[in-house]
Amino acid sequence: MQKPLIALIIVLALVAGGAYWYHQTYQAAPVAENPASGDTTQQQASTTVPITSAIQAQTVIGKSVEGRDIVAYNFGDLSGSSSTKQILFVGGIHGGYEWNTALVAYQLVDYLKSTPNAVPAGERVTVIPAVNPDGLHKVTGKDGEFAATDVNPSQDVQVAGRFNANTVDLNRNFDCDWQASGVWQTKKVSGGSAAFSEPESLAIKSYVEANPPSIVIAWYSSAGGVYASNCHGGVLPETSTISGVYANASGYPAHQSFDFYATTGDMTNWLAKMKIPAFSVLLTNHTDAEWTKNQKGVQAVLEHYAK
Repeated sequence: MQKPLIALIIVLALVAGGAYWYHQTYQAAPVAENPASGDTTQQQASTTVPITSAIQAQTVIGKSVEGRDIVAYNFGDLSGSSSTKQILFVGGIHGGYEWNTALVAYQLVDYLKSTPNAVPAGERVTVIPAVNPDGLHKVTGKDGEFAATDVNPSQDVQVAGRFNANTVDLNRNFDCDWQASGVWQTKKVSGGSAAFSEPESLAIKSYVEANPPSIVIAWYSSAGGVYASNCHGGVLPETSTISGVYANASGYPAHQSFDFYATTGDMTNWLAKMKIPAFSVLLTNHTDAEWTKNQKGVQAVLEHYAK
């Protein structure tokens, strides 16, 4: 009887020790919730990543006429602090006709994903690569990121890709000198039935109002220069300063106005009307993203706001 009793005592001791080890190893560890999926997983506190570090977050800010997502990619300080400098980059407003402006914006997204330290502390960088995803899809056949080899070489197709699915020129649909009939070079184009009549321009308006940026930089093509915004109130001092910073770093010439022809309903001019600093970077042609030049301009702007 003594031997079975001793064996029983040993077994009970082992079970008790195992239960204690399990409690210390698993139950004491904090439970972290994955906000993207809603799942809960056991996670040691030392592996928790602060939400204000260089985390990339992807947000759908609206839908196109044909239902495609208009996506914003966010990097850097996502805390929502009022002291955070919010820097917004926009491409692809003219869709497939200026597909290289969307391509340079996607290249910026890829760069920031692979180089999180590129965004200084206290800054949030948002990139909206394709304001006109329907027009871009018409030319590339892709939703989202694409390669230059995906582009349809037909000039007729590319020109058709300038407009949204309602055949509206989105850069004539904003509220600065808006007109139903606008001009592109020597051609008449539709500015829509009213300012912000199109879901794509309305998505930009809603995003900007909800997330007031410190500066907005929009890519267009093709003239090879940096152009300040203005809506009858003069060029904002911050616009003049930051457009000069970008121009000096990138090598593009800087201009205080775009005066090739009169434009109505322009996005950056509407931003100027809203007292938001903004300028346009016009790539040199319709086929090159000129990433090296623009990367230098981007880095110079981020360094400027880090001071």
